[in-house]
Amino acid sequence: MIRNRLAGILLTAIGLVTFSTPLAAHHGSAAFETDPAKRVTLKGTVTEWTWANPHCWLKLDVKDDSGKVAHWVVEASNPADLTDRGWAKQSINVGDQVTVTIRPVKSGAPTGSIVQVVLPSGQILITQLLK
Repeated sequence: MIRNRLAGILLTAIGLVTFSTPLAAHHGSAAFETDPAKRVTLKGTVTEWTWANPHCWLKLDVKDDSGKVAHWVVEASNPADLTDRGWAKQSINVGDQVTVTIRPVKSGAPTGSIVQVVLPSGQILITQLLK
């Protein structure tokens, strides 16, 4: 009886360790610039704001100096984390002109992780990535 119970506890522990490792890997930072201080600032028009788990997503159109539009998709943390920092689902609206500071990806693709957003009102929303 005790052996069966110990075996069950051991198998449960092994299972938890085995399945929790991929979950931890999900939040890795390998795709982002190796210099954590590198930032890109974008000024653009919001085309979509998705308030959802496991991450919130902001899509915006950004014009370069020649007038060419790039479609950016940047991510933030989950709604619970953002709410703790003063964000709300209604903080950002389609059509808003925003300034977004991101931590870019290494590949140069138009994506990254949000550091802060300056709203049309001048209010600054930050994420946990202040390092």
